[in-house]
Amino acid sequence: MGYRNTIIYTTLGTFINVFLTITSGYVLSRKDLIGRNVILFFFTFTMFFSGGMIPTYMLVKSLGITNTVWAMVLPNAMSVWNMMIAKTFFSTSIPDELLEAAFLDGCGNLRFFSLIVLPLSKAIIAVMVLFYAVAHWNSFFNTLIYLESQTKYPLQLVLRNILLVNQMNDASMLDDISAVIERQKLAELLKYGIIIVSSVPILILYPFIQKYFVRGVMIGSIKG
Repeated sequence: MGYRNTIIYTTLGTFINVFLTITSGYVLSRKDLIGRNVILFFFTFTMFFSGGMIPTYMLVKSLGITNTVWAMVLPNAMSVWNMMIAKTFFSTSIPDELLEAAFLDGCGNLRFFSLIVLPLSKAIIAVMVLFYAVAHWNSFFNTLIYLESQTKYPLQLVLRNILLVNQMNDASMLDDISAVIERQKLAELLKYGIIIVSSVPILILYPFIQKYFVRGVMIGSIKG
C-alpha cells in the first residue's frame, strides 16, 4: 500500500511539477513577454520569503484538501529554483531566429512550443523529472502534516513507522539478553532491507537519464 501511494504521489506530483516548471520557464524566457521583469520579481521574492509552515497548513486546510492526494502534490507544485534553471536553458538553447523563422511559416506560440521547443528540451525535462521524482519519493514531512489516514501514507513514512515500532520493542525486551541480541540482528536486517526497498526504484531510474542530468546541471555554469 505504501508503494502504491508513493508511486501515485510521485507520478502525479512529478507531472504537475514538470508541466508548470517547463511552461513557466519557457514563457519567462521570452523577451517579448510584457511585464516579464515584474513577474520574475514576484517569483524570486518567494525564494527568500515565505509564509511558513503554519500559514501554509491553514491554506491547505481552508482549501479542503487535507488528507487527500492533492495535499501531497499541490503545496509544492513548482520549485522556483528549478524554474530558473529551465528559464536559463530556454534562453541559451532556443535561439530567437528559430522563433522568427517559425512565425514566418505561420506557426503560433502554442504550436512552436509543443512541436519545436519540447523536442529540443529533452535534457532539461529529464533533469526536472529526476529532481522532482526523487523529492516526491523521499518526501515524508508533508505526510506528517497533511495526512491523517494511514491507508494514504507513502512508503517512506510506512518504513519510518516500522523502524520506530521495532525500536520500541527492543526497549521493552531489555530483561532478556538473548532475545535482545536476536532482536538487534533482526533490526539490522530490517534496516538494510528498508534502505534497499526505498532506494532501488530511483537507482533503476537514474542510469536512463544520467547523460541528460550531467548536461542539465551544467546549464548556466559556462558562458561564452
